[in-house]
Amino acid sequence: MNTPLPSANRANAYPDSGSASSALYERACGVMPGGNTRTTVFMAPYPIYAVRGAGARVYDADGHERLDFINNYTSLIHGHAHPQIVKAAKEQLDNGTCFAMPTESEVSLAGLLCERIESADAIRFMNSGTEAVMMAVKAARAYTLRPKIAKLEGAYHGSYDLVETSEESSPENWGEDAPARVAYSAGTPESVLNEVVVLPLNDTAKAEAILRANARALAAIIIDAMPPRAGLIPCRPDFLAMLRRVADEFGIVLISDEVISFRLGYHGAQGAFDFEADLITLGKIIGGGFPIGAVAGNAKVMSVFDGTKGKPPAPHGGTFNANPMSMTAGRTAMELMDRAEFARIDALGDQLRADVTQLFAEERFPAQITGRGSLARLHMKSTPILDYRSGYPSPEERHMMNALFRSLINNGILIGSTGLMAISTAMKASDIQDFISALRESLRQVRDAPA
Repeated sequence: MNTPLPSANRANAYPDSGSASSALYERACGVMPGGNTRTTVFMAPYPIYAVRGAGARVYDADGHERLDFINNYTSLIHGHAHPQIVKAAKEQLDNGTCFAMPTESEVSLAGLLCERIESADAIRFMNSGTEAVMMAVKAARAYTLRPKIAKLEGAYHGSYDLVETSEESSPENWGEDAPARVAYSAGTPESVLNEVVVLPLNDTAKAEAILRANARALAAIIIDAMPPRAGLIPCRPDFLAMLRRVADEFGIVLISDEVISFRLGYHGAQGAFDFEADLITLGKIIGGGFPIGAVAGNAKVMSVFDGTKGKPPAPHGGTFNANPMSMTAGRTAMELMDRAEFARIDALGDQLRADVTQLFAEERFPAQITGRGSLARLHMKSTPILDYRSGYPSPEERHMMNALFRSLINNGILIGSTGLMAISTAMKASDIQDFISALRESLRQVRDAPA
């Protein structure tokens, strides 16, 4: 039987050296570097281990229940164990998990996605968002026969050294006149950094000048129209229009990374922000809770994958590409996401952002919330956030966010450690109010805690 999380006036559940999660972490340290195989979910002194999820709630190894506002970092748009997705996955499991043959399930999901993405004539599947970005860059290079890419300062595009450039630059190294190329991983070759052009988010004039200075060598411009790690601030319409115009003028492939932002509407981020890309990278919600990635795009650029006449310009394979488990679960998940469901969770997101903004004002707490649709992010600063640099947290703000994150855990709420949040269809208005109540308690705990 699951026991509720202890209330705020009782002993906190985390950290607890005698907990099942602590014991599991001790075991993990013996077989994994740092006891972990996913950097994003690590926290000191140990991560909290999940055992099951149901709807909008997740349960840990010690039986504590939490309202899940991160949903496996935005991927579970229907929350945990949606009955229709579970049913479809079980039926496919009985018929086999993968084959050295294509299946109807990939044709079915491909058709659905191409119908929803107006700029997509064709699509190919892989197994993660990182892979999708890697293959999109490969396709752009094959199509243009050029080496370089341009990306936004502070934007995350997966665990791939080329696109990791300047995703976490700091005031000490991010440059003055133009964003510097800063390695994310130790040992990244200088030759890799030299293939990347870094653009300032929403500075249209400066970004255009940088693009024009490098245009003849650029294969692709890759963007997330609302990058979570750059503050979850949307690209301005004039900024997006400039990117499309420059891409057209110089024959550069414009890539819209929608691994996260595809959940912003029935037609994805392009529909939400009214722009058109040549290639679109997908993942997360299109897999129904199973590993997935995809590259979609117009027929001309996607033709580099066509092997019907021999070796294609951009060869692409993968043992588990388009496996029927991911295809079947993904198709079911996307069919459930009709226009009405998108509108409903978007309205919950609007309610969340309005209520959090009001709470910060009532508590006179120097913080704010950004986002759109079913995505939101908390920031421990009250000054305007316009781009990556204005949203960059100071050491004090970073400490405050960490304290709030941990306090929310002990008040029954799970969010991302950076303040990122994602709403699922399993949620209702009362869940937003539960979050506001927990946040109010956590704000007071953080404010009253000794420095």
